[in-house]
Amino acid sequence: MDQLAGIVGARRNEDIALDLMKFIAATTNFGKTVASGAGFHGGVENKSEDYATHLLELYTRCLDTVGGKK
Repeated sequence: MDQLAGIVGARRNEDIALDLMKFIAATTNFGKTVASGAGFHGGVENKSEDYATHLLELYTRCLDTVGGKK
C-alpha cells in the first residue's frame, strides 16, 4: 500500500507541475513571436525543437518547485 501511495503522490506532483507549466506558457505567451504589420515579421523564428526544449525546461522547473526542490 505504501508503494501505491508513493506512485499516486508522484503522479499528483507531475499533474500539478504540468498545469502550472500550461498556465505560465499561456499567460506569458511563452515561445510565441510577435509579428509586425504589413506582412513584415520582425520577431525571431523559433524552431519547434527549440520551443520543445524550452517547454521541457519550464516543466522541469515547475516540477522542482512543486516538489519543494527550489
